[in-house]
Amino acid sequence: MPTTIRDVMKVLESVAPPVYQESYDNAGLIVGDPSAEVTGVVCSLDATEEVVAETAAKGCNLVVAHHPIVFKGLKRFNGSNYVERTVIRAIKEGVAIYAIHTNLDNVYHRGVNAKIAERLGLQNTSILAPKTVGHKLTLRVETAQAGALQAKLEQAGVQRIHITGGTDRLRLEGYLPDALIGATEALLRSDGINEYELVKVENADAAFGSGMVGELPEAMGEKDFMDHVIDRMNAPLIRHTALRKQPVKKVALCGGSGSFLLRKAIACGADVFITGDFKYHEFFDAEGKIVIMDIGHFESEQFTIELLRDIIGENFSTFALHLTGVITNPVNYYHK
Repeated sequence: MPTTIRDVMKVLESVAPPVYQESYDNAGLIVGDPSAEVTGVVCSLDATEEVVAETAAKGCNLVVAHHPIVFKGLKRFNGSNYVERTVIRAIKEGVAIYAIHTNLDNVYHRGVNAKIAERLGLQNTSILAPKTVGHKLTLRVETAQAGALQAKLEQAGVQRIHITGGTDRLRLEGYLPDALIGATEALLRSDGINEYELVKVENADAAFGSGMVGELPEAMGEKDFMDHVIDRMNAPLIRHTALRKQPVKKVALCGGSGSFLLRKAIACGADVFITGDFKYHEFFDAEGKIVIMDIGHFESEQFTIELLRDIIGENFSTFALHLTGVITNPVNYYHK
């Protein structure tokens, strides 16, 4: 059986369900036919005209990007801006564009922030700002049916599934956001399960949320740590607040634009907060309680494409899989 774009989407969405994206986001298949056979995939942080051209030149027909090329509805396609030109080029070349954005930011396992933490060598990691779960699902299932049902529920986005019980019938519990209730109930009914319980819960889900916090194996001096960040994150520079002349052990981080998490980073006792896109006046908010380290939006997320390659590559071997060779960062740096 040929591998379709929909098959690739299912794998990616089993790791980062679209329901976990933020309300402003536009993750998912933006251009293309989900039933089309995949000839090859290029993983990129951004879907640009150059990336689409590169994809076609390699004989591939799918771009898997972190950032959606389209955030808001387009009223016309006349090539007047880079978004329209990219979409037009993709359609002409027969290249599909799939985006996996804040849903990948918000998952703990194999998410954007987990990749940054891995690059920095952090241990004992956890979500910096966990989100409310929504509902707890409880049901009884035949032992022979439990494994297959668990796999289906996990693919649908149910988290932290736990199975206990005896030899014939088992108790299955899991957690899901409100937006998944309808799809989950439909899945259960399709499996002949009509008796289950959904209970509203208010506690935070440690596997879903914004940012990440972890610890270095050993404390480092602030300047040594900044050198470490530059080396591991391939960052040309770091914009930072005043150093506190204290060792760095606990590190908070957020890929992309993370200034909204500064208070959480301070509250958890982090020594530094690594992210991108801090504005001038926002640096004052550190108030000597933490060192803000702004390494740049692109720089903080650039290794996400390796994560995407690994997720896809572990599940498919019938088509070519590439990391883009295009540097899509629109920000350039001048050093005298």
